[in-house]
Amino acid sequence: MRIVIGAVGKLKDKAIRSIADDYLHRIRRFVRCDEVEARDISGLERALPADGRLVALEVDGETIDSRQLARRIEDWGSTGKGTVSFLVGGAEGIPKAVSQRAHSRLSLSQLTLPHRLARIVLLEQVYRAFTIIRGTPYARE
Repeated sequence: MRIVIGAVGKLKDKAIRSIADDYLHRIRRFVRCDEVEARDISGLERALPADGRLVALEVDGETIDSRQLARRIEDWGSTGKGTVSFLVGGAEGIPKAVSQRAHSRLSLSQLTLPHRLARIVLLEQVYRAFTIIRGTPYARE
């Protein structure tokens, strides 16, 4: 299985980059996880793996809890080539044409989150999902 975190924009703030790197390191204990950053959505689309599942993160996407995300990641990882790409848009969000190509559309919150914070929340939730799948104490679920 492979997880790809695709995001528009770079994390330039050292504190935020440090948090993202910490979660990437944690996730990589369980599964291969790559981060792809691009200047715009079209560049990001070209950089993401063509195979596998594309999950767009959007404020009006489906709302699920951490356990449901864990089950979905487990299911998605066992189908096809086992690649799951999460797409975090920039300040303008994800264009409708790209959103329509996604296999799934999920919402991290009904609140509008800055894309940098959304990426951190996503990383934490992916890490939490793997701790749920593996039954490690972090999740406390």
